[in-house]
Amino acid sequence: MATASLTPDLYRRVMGNFATGVTVVTVEREPGKVHGMTANSFTSVSLDPLLILVCVDQNAQLLSFLKMQRRFGVNMLRSDQQSLSEHFAKPHPPPDEERQLNVQFEWTDTGIPLLSGVLGRLACNVAAQYMAGDHTIFIGEVESIHEGEGEPLLYHRRHYRQLQP
Repeated sequence: MATASLTPDLYRRVMGNFATGVTVVTVEREPGKVHGMTANSFTSVSLDPLLILVCVDQNAQLLSFLKMQRRFGVNMLRSDQQSLSEHFAKPHPPPDEERQLNVQFEWTDTGIPLLSGVLGRLACNVAAQYMAGDHTIFIGEVESIHEGEGEPLLYHRRHYRQLQP
């Protein structure tokens, strides 16, 4: 079997065949202000202790805030929250867009911002971080969990998808 030439475009297309859930990683950027980033590079790592993994591009604005704060939220989006994913995927979203989308945050006692009304959310503290290529891998130790209701928003082949009943 011939192997195709390894290119970033081919890699992106092949990896796009793996359907993922959609999350928004949230971190405090300054007192009372939140920065969020849409991420599908997210997975469970361990049950004992409770650990998750999220990958952040070296050019992402979230990276400096996360390195500084050392705590973050992971918010799993519902099938009807595509607009939130699109908003937090923008490097510089319009300032009034969060208000128009009615984005609401709740804060943990330890100062971790989490989105309201999502499918699930985890508040995490950075346990480790590793540079890997053009991303930093963050291992987060989960300090609190909240389970919401609904169906997940999925991403497959560069398109949002929903589960069929």
